[in-house]
Amino acid sequence: MASTLPDYVASAKPVPLANRIAWYKSTAQTYAGIMLWFVFWTSVPKGDGTPGGTLSQGLWPAFVGLVAAAFFCHVLYYLAPALLGLRTGLPLYIVGTSTYGVVGGFLMPGFLMGLLQFGWLGVSAFEASKLLCAPFFGNEPLLTVGTPAHMAVSAVWAIAAAFLGVKGIKYVARVATYFPVIPLAILIVLIAVAYPGIKSFDPAKTTDEGLRAMQAARAEAEQAQKEVPPLKDPLRTDWAVIATLLTMIIGFFATAGAAGADFGMNNRNKNDVQLGGLVGITGATILAGGLALLIVAGAHGNGLGVGIMDIPTLMPKLLNETTGRVFMYLLAIAAFPPACFSSFIAANSFKTTLPKVPPLISVGLGTLVSIALAASGIAGKVQDVFVVIGASFGPICGAMAADYLLAGCKWAGPRAGFNPAGWISWAVGFVIGAAGLVAKYVPQVAQFKDYIEMIPVPPLSAMIVGFVLYFILAGIGLKTRTLEMPETIGPA
Repeated sequence: MASTLPDYVASAKPVPLANRIAWYKSTAQTYAGIMLWFVFWTSVPKGDGTPGGTLSQGLWPAFVGLVAAAFFCHVLYYLAPALLGLRTGLPLYIVGTSTYGVVGGFLMPGFLMGLLQFGWLGVSAFEASKLLCAPFFGNEPLLTVGTPAHMAVSAVWAIAAAFLGVKGIKYVARVATYFPVIPLAILIVLIAVAYPGIKSFDPAKTTDEGLRAMQAARAEAEQAQKEVPPLKDPLRTDWAVIATLLTMIIGFFATAGAAGADFGMNNRNKNDVQLGGLVGITGATILAGGLALLIVAGAHGNGLGVGIMDIPTLMPKLLNETTGRVFMYLLAIAAFPPACFSSFIAANSFKTTLPKVPPLISVGLGTLVSIALAASGIAGKVQDVFVVIGASFGPICGAMAADYLLAGCKWAGPRAGFNPAGWISWAVGFVIGAAGLVAKYVPQVAQFKDYIEMIPVPPLSAMIVGFVLYFILAGIGLKTRTLEMPETIGPA
């Protein structure tokens, strides 16, 4: 009976078909804004920080990895949640109850989605503060890390974004639609300047001189008593480049993929779901990431900033000192609305899962965690953040896709309690996805490094494991009973 449902499920109201909007007014532009966030596209050439980055083998392997990742994000991570939202008119934390149960769904994906937003808020505060402080440190963002100025700006940034996310998101939303134009315009200007050097780009020269440049930067940073990551061996194979890009991009996108349910519930039909994803996810990912690769390749071909894979650091060299500083500030400003939306998503999640706790308290505590992540430099280890996100939400997207297929390409309805198939598939998938990261910091796990390194593209492996395990476990009946749900509204 519907009366056995928790209040947060029973009271959920589907979005009526009459209130649905076209893909180009919702899904496409919102996802495009996510992929145009400078933290994403500046990471594409850098990869995992090795000399030469993802361009160490040339442009073609990098573009193969970029295009493959964009395709996987759309098909494997976004599509099933979005179609569930379309058919039901209900958000992620409701449709997720068929995979994890009405008690389990209270925690995942609902609470977990909110919790991880503070990780993104920490990353946003850390990266934006680097750009805001860089002009006072010789336009070198790396040199700002760990300074009192960077810590203070990070704290102010996180607090301001969290406050607006809780109190004033409707005002931020009015201008947020137009803010992605800023990074897009900057990318266009940079590619226009860098383009002549693309033909002269030599990946071998980039990796060799890049290693020396990194060594020089490390020596300078150490002299200034700044902590910097240790040098790594360069990516020397095509597959290493492709795997790095797959890991990074999929990990970055995983939470946004699961949130496809919240976009799908506002779409009119399947075409809206598909076109919104193809343009906003696949297209925007290839556009932003591809331009970033070409900009760095062109800069190196022109002999500017050889060995530097970080686009903000290259901007003053491609343009001039003053314009480079202005562009840094513009990128930081354009990143503020997404930071507010992260806080907004967290607040909505906590209102549902912790209804008795005022949002200012729950979000305030989360913001303190974000500040600590930014001030300590943990939020600056973007690749590690991508791995954690991918390991957390890869199995969720996989299990939801399996649940959708098993139910005949529709929503199965909420399940009682904790659904074993969902939780077991998530736990195993998370271990698979996070094993490599844990091995970096836990000596007891590091002894199994040879076996862990055999796991290809951890976030993708985690998704596949989640899908296969859920399909098997639910197929053999290891799932709780389905509860009666008030009629939902959605296209057939």
